[in-house]
Amino acid sequence: MKLKIISAVLLASLTLAATTALEAKTLRWSTKGDVLTFDPHSQNEGLNNTISEQVYEPLVTRGKTMALEPSLALSWKLIDANTMRFKLREKVVFHDGTPFTADDVVFSITRALQKSSDFSAYMQGIKEAKKVDTYTVDIITNGPNPTLLDQLTEVRLLSQAWATKHKVLVPQDFKAKEETFAARNANGTGPFVLKSSEPDVKTVMTVNPKWWGKAESNVTEILYQPLKADATRVAALRSGEVDIISDPPITDVPSLSEMPTISVLLGNENRTIFFTFDQSREELLYSNVKGKNPFKDLRVRQAIAHTIDAAAIGKTVMRGQAVTSMSMIAPQVRGYSKDIEKRWPLDIVKAKKLLADAGYPKGFEVTMDCPNDRYINDEKICVALAGMLAKIDITIKLNSMPKATYFPKVQNGDTSMYLLGWGVPTFDSLYTLQSILTTKGAGGNGNWNFANYSNAKIDAIVEKMKTETDFEKRAAMTKEALMLNQADVGHIPLHHQVIPWAMRKNVTAVHRADNRVHVKWINIK
Repeated sequence: MKLKIISAVLLASLTLAATTALEAKTLRWSTKGDVLTFDPHSQNEGLNNTISEQVYEPLVTRGKTMALEPSLALSWKLIDANTMRFKLREKVVFHDGTPFTADDVVFSITRALQKSSDFSAYMQGIKEAKKVDTYTVDIITNGPNPTLLDQLTEVRLLSQAWATKHKVLVPQDFKAKEETFAARNANGTGPFVLKSSEPDVKTVMTVNPKWWGKAESNVTEILYQPLKADATRVAALRSGEVDIISDPPITDVPSLSEMPTISVLLGNENRTIFFTFDQSREELLYSNVKGKNPFKDLRVRQAIAHTIDAAAIGKTVMRGQAVTSMSMIAPQVRGYSKDIEKRWPLDIVKAKKLLADAGYPKGFEVTMDCPNDRYINDEKICVALAGMLAKIDITIKLNSMPKATYFPKVQNGDTSMYLLGWGVPTFDSLYTLQSILTTKGAGGNGNWNFANYSNAKIDAIVEKMKTETDFEKRAAMTKEALMLNQADVGHIPLHHQVIPWAMRKNVTAVHRADNRVHVKWINIK
């Protein structure tokens, strides 16, 4: 199999040609999922953020090698322990022609702090933003914040005037299925302008002729089309109807890599696939066990841990295109340690005894929620998990659904057991620890902890990490928190994704560990 393997944080060995030397083109791009919303603060989901990045921009961004770089802020400096001052780019305009100023930064930061925002993890420790002058802003934190710049790479800015005009002063409440003007319309400063958005049909974006950045792409139009069926998506690429699919099914990667008209790129993503269960309710919402919750019993969770063969999932379901892991964070994430990689030993006999001791000698039935268009082979992973748990008489009723239905469901806590993939855009462990492992509460704590997992010791560690600036100490804290979670069997990690992209040979792109397709770096010959 002739695959082109690339480093998780290095560029693919493809040279980008100068824009002026190439003819302008339409990029036809497809994945199995669709854009959930164009509101830049409404839904913190990978593909959604990728599409949003074509239109909206943050103060600070990441370059081709994932290093922090200026975006709408030219520079920044600490004024004191709790204040960072940003000098903004001048002469930047929004797509509607409105000038970009400090007022828009203050408005956007304030908006992202609202209750309906799904970006609370990126707002961790941020108290407020204050205008100094037209092109200078201070961001005030609740204490020293060692990850502030990392967080701000994901906080995209929009026009205060536009938001006021269209009555979208607060983020769309996606989990409540709210519809607003910002959900299907956009007004950013980015390299592409949203032209139209038809849910489940297509999204069209055109190049922004007034963009402040240096053009490195000859793409003048993006035609994004969700094609849910794997066979349809691959056929479109093979026939030339599509230029790039950023989620080719792994079963097709070998044959695609052999085609003279197709290039396949592989790289490790900083995304961990795991599953977990409701550990708080006295009675599960979806189970045949009445009057109590089996997942509240550590012995039940241990039984499941001793039954799941993550290596087998990596080999058979993922065809070897996954990094089996016991860690809730990937190696690219600051704070990762190999010391936490030892898995629970597979032991069906022990698992059955643990279940019997917990009062479930004949097992039980429970529903597992699973997306079928978000992660690589997500539904197939859930099917495999169901087969494994059947060995200890835990019957899984699989409830698979598109992510547009799945995310509002689990975000509302309407679940007893679910599969999730968690990427780390900040590349710092706090993002995972705070969002997934801490008790649900204010300030972004547990904002994606839909299982209501809770460990007071982990909560205390995370609170210290929020203001700890010594990264060696932070790494030790991360290890301690992850080991505590393992002892609880609070979550069961399976693997870190390996992300293939497949594209026509005449397409060159930059492939990064965050799995973000940046069209501003794509050229079509």
